[in-house]
Amino acid sequence: MALFESYERREKQILDVLKQYGINSIEECADICKEKGLDPYKITEGIQPICFENAKWAYTVGCAIAIKKNCTRAADAAAAIGEGLQAFCIPGSVADQRKVGLGHGNLGKMLLEEDTKCFCFLAGHESFAAAEGAIGIAEKANKVRKEPLRVILNGLGKDAAQIIARINGFTYVETEMNYYTGEVKEIFRKSYSDGLRAKVNCYGANDVTEGVAIMWKEGVDVSITGNS
Repeated sequence: MALFESYERREKQILDVLKQYGINSIEECADICKEKGLDPYKITEGIQPICFENAKWAYTVGCAIAIKKNCTRAADAAAAIGEGLQAFCIPGSVADQRKVGLGHGNLGKMLLEEDTKCFCFLAGHESFAAAEGAIGIAEKANKVRKEPLRVILNGLGKDAAQIIARINGFTYVETEMNYYTGEVKEIFRKSYSDGLRAKVNCYGANDVTEGVAIMWKEGVDVSITGNS
């Protein structure tokens, strides 16, 4: 039985990448990780329970590569994990052409670097995966950072933002845009939990102009969107 979805379309290029690091099989990657007390398969499943099998194995391969490269900094390990993710992008696909795997690894690297102060999930209110990702990043990134990373969600729709905040225990922040001055001000704030989840600010904008102003207000350094 195949380890993951579209195994036959991915196997060759994955093995080609693994050979560069002296790894003979995809299964060996799991053994390499377990020798270091790591189980990327379970970690991935824990953060995103609905993810595909190929995602769990992609992170397992990426972690094995990071171990083989003797990465000692979390930021460097994230970039190495991106190599594993890229190996799982089906040849000729949009993900392969756009180097999505390497991009995700480099995104992780940026979020672990101290130069990045604030990260934004942009236009992600309609995605519960984005909310789960925000929780995961807030929990994990700050374990290795000296200064905690601030994480926000920012998208269209104030009602949607409040619903997502309430469901996930985030802090809902309502703003009002002054289109004459170009400034946005906070008019309401409510935390729906205590602790780490409450540190995630969730914004809803009436339009793109207000959304951009919110980004400036929060001092966002890095953002991603699932709508591109």
